[in-house]
Amino acid sequence: MSFEQVAHFIGGSWVAEGEPFPSYDPVTGQVNRQVHEADSAVVDEAVRAARQAAPGWAALPVAERAAWMRRLAEGIEARFDDLVAAEIADTGKPLEQTRTLDIPRGAANFRAFAEIAAQRPSEAFHLTDVLSYTVRRPLGVVAVVVPWNLPFLLMTWKLGPALVAGNTVVVKPSENTPGSAALFAQVCADAGLPPGVVNVIHGYGTTGQLLVSHEGVDGVTFTGSTRTGSSIMKSVADRVKPISFELGGKNAGLVFADADLDRAVEGSVRSVFTNGGQVCLCTERLYVERPIFEEFCARLAERAASVTPQPMISAEHREKVLSFYALARDEGAKFLTGGGAPEGPGYFVEPTVVTGLPESSRFNREEIFGPVCHVSPFDTEGEAVALANDSDYGLAATLWTTSLDRAHRVAQRLEAGLVWVNTWYLRDLRTPFGGVKLSGIGREGGTQSLDFYSEPTTITIKLESSDE
Repeated sequence: MSFEQVAHFIGGSWVAEGEPFPSYDPVTGQVNRQVHEADSAVVDEAVRAARQAAPGWAALPVAERAAWMRRLAEGIEARFDDLVAAEIADTGKPLEQTRTLDIPRGAANFRAFAEIAAQRPSEAFHLTDVLSYTVRRPLGVVAVVVPWNLPFLLMTWKLGPALVAGNTVVVKPSENTPGSAALFAQVCADAGLPPGVVNVIHGYGTTGQLLVSHEGVDGVTFTGSTRTGSSIMKSVADRVKPISFELGGKNAGLVFADADLDRAVEGSVRSVFTNGGQVCLCTERLYVERPIFEEFCARLAERAASVTPQPMISAEHREKVLSFYALARDEGAKFLTGGGAPEGPGYFVEPTVVTGLPESSRFNREEIFGPVCHVSPFDTEGEAVALANDSDYGLAATLWTTSLDRAHRVAQRLEAGLVWVNTWYLRDLRTPFGGVKLSGIGREGGTQSLDFYSEPTTITIKLESSDE
């Protein structure tokens, strides 16, 4: 198929149904694809295909499903350059980032969960005359709703464990980033994956709502905004479907006076400005111990001014970020650098550092999801922890210090699902990933993913004594 005309992938075939809508290149602002929008009939068809494939896929031994995961990883590597091009066309990401992170992690996700599943032991408890053991069975059909900021990486992060656990899936990528999901569907077809195991449909939020609320869907995994996550929770509540949500963040970074300042500045530049700040793990609030506050701010602003701007995903998101820059001015912020948008085509905004706002300001309370942070001073360790925790969100935090005692002490007091000490965005795929408060519910990664995508059944047998 032509990926300038993106169709749905259902039951192993391409389905060009539904009104087409445009997808835009964030670098130029020009249309780069026409995408078919799934209506209720297309959603029904996709869920039906997944349900038909579910029994056969679930019946395969784990080792066979793990072998399929390795084949998909090989298929990703065979189409590596094509996937890089598709991801860049949809997101405007830099070539180096896409080649070294997004697409390689896609292949790694399938291999990692293949190994985790294949080596996972089962539990058994044996008393004198009783044997109890646990087996796990897949949920069935899982709706996989994928965001636009790391579309390929996060799609495969969910598909790897969902598939190896024995589920079939219906994937709904963001309307802004359909390309890599469509190309991955072709990878599945080329690998000979049984029809209906992976289905991909396209559309806006209305399509996603039709999918997650469909009576044929047994579980939902979603990464995206807290508002959308809340809406999905309401729509699946009546059927009590299992959900796994990784939602928004207003992540804090703490910089103590004993920190390696060079390392803290460079690390903060990464954690604030990577991917134009369009990563759920990015830092939007920085708290710096007062003795080094002025120097840190000056050095951070200098480095931020040299950061190459990256495009926001859409014209609408660019306007949202710029509206927060205007809000900061209205609320009385001091801009250390940035605060506007470069001239020219595309959806670019300037990397921005501000200070001087109270913690109660909207700028410091609401997720912006752009290349911007606010910097505030603190005086004591207790104050720093209180400031970091004073948020409705709790996804990630960073901590910069050379004190081992402080690192352990403070990290355990932070209300966040992930805490990085003297680093950022360093991930072991075997560890739990997720947030607290409005940042999500549930954990993915390692065996936590396999636990979500399957349900335990406990079997207890009363053993009768032998007459012999």
